[in-house]
Amino acid sequence: MNFFKYHGSTCTAAVAIAMVAMATPALAQEDKPMTAWEASRTVDEGDMVTTGVARGRDRLNSATSTSAIKENDIISIAPRSLAELFRNIPGIRVNAATGEGGNSYTVRGLPLVNDGAKYIQLQEDGLPVLEFGDLLTLTPDIFIRADLNVAQVESIRGGSASTFASNAPGGVINLISKTGEVEGGSVMGTVGIDFESYRTDFDYGARLGDGWRFHVGGFYREGEGPRETGMNSMRGGQVKFNVTKQFDGGYIRVYAKLLDDRAPSFINTPLRVTGTNADPSYSDVAGLDTRTDSLVSPLLPNSLRLGTSGTPTRQTLAEGTHSKSKSLGFDAQFSLGEWSVTNRFRYADQSLRSLILFPSAAAPAAAFATRFAGPGATASYAAGPRAGQPFDPSGNGLLNVSFIVDSDVPDVSNMTNDLRVSRVWNVGGGDLTTTAGLYRSSQEYVSEIGFTTFLQDIVGGGRSVAVNLRTATGIPVTDGGILVYGSAGGAGNSKNTDLTYQVTAPFGSFNFAKGKIAIGGSIRWDNVRVRGNIINDTGTRPFDMNGNGVISVPESRVAFIPNNVTFPVNYNHDYVSYSLSTNYRVSEPFSIFARYSRGGRAGADKILFTPAVSTVTGALVNSVAGHDVLRQAELGLKYRKDGIFLNLTGFYALTDETNSQLRTNATTGLAELATVARSYKAYGLEFEGGIRRGPFSVTAHATYTEAEIDAAETPTIVGNIPRGQPKLLYGIRPQFDSDMFSVGFNVIGQTGSFAQDVNLLRLPAFTTVGAFAQFRPMERLEFSVNASNLLNERAITGVSEGAIPAAGVVMGRTMYGRTVSASARFFF
Repeated sequence: MNFFKYHGSTCTAAVAIAMVAMATPALAQEDKPMTAWEASRTVDEGDMVTTGVARGRDRLNSATSTSAIKENDIISIAPRSLAELFRNIPGIRVNAATGEGGNSYTVRGLPLVNDGAKYIQLQEDGLPVLEFGDLLTLTPDIFIRADLNVAQVESIRGGSASTFASNAPGGVINLISKTGEVEGGSVMGTVGIDFESYRTDFDYGARLGDGWRFHVGGFYREGEGPRETGMNSMRGGQVKFNVTKQFDGGYIRVYAKLLDDRAPSFINTPLRVTGTNADPSYSDVAGLDTRTDSLVSPLLPNSLRLGTSGTPTRQTLAEGTHSKSKSLGFDAQFSLGEWSVTNRFRYADQSLRSLILFPSAAAPAAAFATRFAGPGATASYAAGPRAGQPFDPSGNGLLNVSFIVDSDVPDVSNMTNDLRVSRVWNVGGGDLTTTAGLYRSSQEYVSEIGFTTFLQDIVGGGRSVAVNLRTATGIPVTDGGILVYGSAGGAGNSKNTDLTYQVTAPFGSFNFAKGKIAIGGSIRWDNVRVRGNIINDTGTRPFDMNGNGVISVPESRVAFIPNNVTFPVNYNHDYVSYSLSTNYRVSEPFSIFARYSRGGRAGADKILFTPAVSTVTGALVNSVAGHDVLRQAELGLKYRKDGIFLNLTGFYALTDETNSQLRTNATTGLAELATVARSYKAYGLEFEGGIRRGPFSVTAHATYTEAEIDAAETPTIVGNIPRGQPKLLYGIRPQFDSDMFSVGFNVIGQTGSFAQDVNLLRLPAFTTVGAFAQFRPMERLEFSVNASNLLNERAITGVSEGAIPAAGVVMGRTMYGRTVSASARFFF
């Protein structure tokens, strides 16, 4: 993050105006509006915190660890995904390897047992995108896009996030939209230089008079994307609009969003490994570049599975992850005498159809042929220009067992409302701020998830094809490469879910400030009501999937879900969260704080299909099973003066965890979901700082973490470091700005870690370097070039195997390699 940006202007930053408007709306309407061109060239010194607290206040007066990424910094970073953007937030660990959506997020050493964001809540304008951040095949970043609508990204780690948001004990990341304080707008066209991508962004805001203002913006893009897939994988966009009426003492705002976007998801890529578990060497498999290639291809089989109706459902991989969202909301803030009332409401009609290729295991072709079709089996190409010809082992000689995860989620809509009433009292010569609130949400979760398992060759460039097997006597054991019409892991993986989660959470807080000292506390009671039905496949049966009248070997084992047979889910559950803090403003530029918090996270879908929920009554088996508890302590200091800022926070966290974990089965060698019940401990130090001198600025962040598994269902891993957890996360961002041009670098990295909780196979450290240059040849015109992962680092964020397998090939997740884009932006 670049906290400072110098262009020779002394104007107040546009986003600072927005933050002041949120805290004291009556003042903003008197300010002279800034133009979009001026805002793009302005030092942004706004330092208000509004996310995860009762009321907006100066960061030095808040006992929290907060950060913000401003609009100009987002433009400079030019992230290829939301996950790449969030890597710039201190304390946040991001597995940014899946693509546009489906990435994983955690904070300060909290466990990342499964995909998604279990302990962090992703928000837009102060309300959650999804009530739960780790639903199966659903992550909040699927429904969020960062474009020119975003004024800033604000985050809070730990602290009062436990009590000012439900299901967010680890922190909140909030995308705050522009609302028309800045006059004018811009149009920006961006093209990929070394990858196929074409994108157009626009935004425009204006004041209409009599306290009215509006903002509208969005984007549309298409292209193959940063990885080669052999097809137009990325296409779609969004439009956002809001209109605000400002009046003395408050405002009313109505806003809407329309999102319809497709992007591929990349789960695993085969990687060769030599050496030892303690000192491995990773390299690409011949014919596949793990930084720019993928195994996604238009020549692969379609997803073909039995749907709920009992008839085959077919879909192509070109569908990718197709997310849709139509939302409508309003914000209001007004005064009733000495009381201040704030209300946020949003209804979002959201759905997803997702086809994700999941490479599960790789081995020499002969080994898989023998395993699945017996001694003497033969392999041949099932599609492409060599269809019917024998498999050619002269390349890398490998095959991959892969499956398509087909998620049909017609309804994941939610309705949320957050009402707060505050008042400042004069007590004993000090200010006592009290807040009472009520949060209410209803989260639908209707989904149908199935699998198609097949063999494919390991070739990049969108050219991979399925491979057929025949026994030594010529009997086919595959259909167009398909091994199983279901999951190779066995029964119980295909799932149908039809649930409604209702959360009711009253909360309250106080903050007493007198002189240099402020003491605060908050409490929240979450009551979760869950109703609906679930069912998973109970095995396989013969079914003519291709309709040719003949039952083939794969058609003899088709996963199916019995019609009209479901298990009820019918339980209520509640838990209490609280937080206590003190902040001491030592001097004008310096403050210290301490905080202790206890927060909860509802189990949501991770306790379904487990003994935690009775299959007879749908009730919880005990009161503890419905949520996980996070206890954390923080001690920090903050300094800000003369172009220098410094934030330093020590943290300690104890976490209970009930989840399902994706890992490789030691017997089958295939990926599977296993239920885990554990506790974790983490402690460390988080740093964020920056300095500006004239046109030069440098910002940096680092998080040192010691983490271990405290208790587990497998005693042998107790005391081990959680998988993928590095000791150190770090970033540094130097920048030079003048009226005509800006240049800078964005360096982000992490130290090594372990692939799995058994702590055998190590993952290497990596550092990615981003670079950007902006050129302004004339007023209102800006050209820029942005490079992500400039040095083309092979950044491995995860490996499915816990040790090097006999084949010497593992399934890894890697970030995008080098991508370079060029943009032209015109302001008006």
